[in-house]
Amino acid sequence: MFKNFLVPLDGSVMAESVLPAVAQLSVLFKTRIILIHVIEKDAPQKIHGDRHLTDATQAQIYLDKIASSAFTADQKVESHVHTTAIKNVAESIVDHLSEFGNDLIIMCSHGHGGTRDLLFGSIAQQVVALGTVPVLLFPSGREYYPEVRNWRRILVPLNEDPQHAQSIPFAVSLARIFQASLHLLMVIPTYGKLSGDWVTTSRFLPSTTDRMLDEIEDEGFQYLKDYKYNLEQQGLSVNINVLRGEPVEMISQITRQNNIDLMVLGTHGKVGTAGFWSGSITPRICARCKIPLLLVPVSQT
Repeated sequence: MFKNFLVPLDGSVMAESVLPAVAQLSVLFKTRIILIHVIEKDAPQKIHGDRHLTDATQAQIYLDKIASSAFTADQKVESHVHTTAIKNVAESIVDHLSEFGNDLIIMCSHGHGGTRDLLFGSIAQQVVALGTVPVLLFPSGREYYPEVRNWRRILVPLNEDPQHAQSIPFAVSLARIFQASLHLLMVIPTYGKLSGDWVTTSRFLPSTTDRMLDEIEDEGFQYLKDYKYNLEQQGLSVNINVLRGEPVEMISQITRQNNIDLMVLGTHGKVGTAGFWSGSITPRICARCKIPLLLVPVSQT
């Protein structure tokens, strides 16, 4: 499934918190690991409360130490320092994807302005915007990273846009590797949670809007039911839910109720506010649910 992990490190303890998970995932997937640090132009002295690595030699020593201490001798770990000072670190990391042949970036969900800055305008957003490489985000400050091998429940939020179903093959592969159950979820807005063009329609045609939402709910249930049948024929355990409400609230609710270990989201990776579903949903999910999040770029068809 994945053959090469790219792990950006900035020298902070926060960024390093993903390393136990990276080590375990590398064993499961039998992957090569590339640890990367990009020298930032006009970099601050500290990042996330730790000393910021601004010297190429020190950065290389740091990465080599991480490679030897966080991983076993039989794991394939390489380190790379981009020595030319770069103003846009995120773009530089993206540029290295083709150089190393990486097919998954693993990182902690932190940035100068928190999760929103990370997803919209920083490393993860730019990688997803390329439309080729998934990004696995771990929320900062959690202690369960060593339990990655015990992931048993995977949530896949979907909507009526079939493009987002491109995340399902990734979730299926992960479910097989972890022997996990799949939880497919579709959230249909209630009348009071409508947005965009729906607001105008509901205002002038309330009865019609109610009927349309009911039809979408029925179609959504059948949509997930078909997936459930096909995946169960492949020997997978599948649960489905179609809920009415605000997407982030309902996704968070299902995450808690089912003790979800990993969420897989399809995203168009568009810059600005036009990303997954309503644009703001991905960073809000990441901030609200506090579980690992696999962002899968979906192509326009």
